Amino acid sequence: MLEIRPTCENCNKSLPPNSNEAMICTFECTFCTDCVENVLHNVCPNCQGNFVKRPIRPESLLLKYPATTVITYKPVK
Repeated sequence: MLEIRPTCENCNKSLPPNSNEAMICTFECTFCTDCVENVLHNVCPNCQGNFVKRPIRPESLLLKYPATTVITYKPVK
């Protein structure tokens, strides 16, 4: 089950569970599309893998499987 992390790891932009801007790598490092395209150039700084669009968790499933509220903020230098 994906954690559905709440923010971009680089810029801390809010990425709610229904965001179309959330991108994840194979380890679920989470970044916004702007950071993936313009800062990271589609390469995860943590695992060196690529990114895919994070799926949206439907509201009905969020009740049973809530998204995490833990923020991972590690700006890329």
